[in-house]
Amino acid sequence: MSTLEKLIWNVLGYAAMPVIFLIGFIGVAVFTCLVLLWLDTGKQA
Repeated sequence: MSTLEKLIWNVLGYAAMPVIFLIGFIGVAVFTCLVLLWLDTGKQA
């Protein structure tokens, strides 16, 4: 592999874990907000 390829794979490798963590955190936050909104609208009706 060339130096550029090694650099690209290193960047992808080190960026993967934070990206996966952030996507999971955002997904859980959005899901929780939607559930809370759904429960709140169910209580008002």
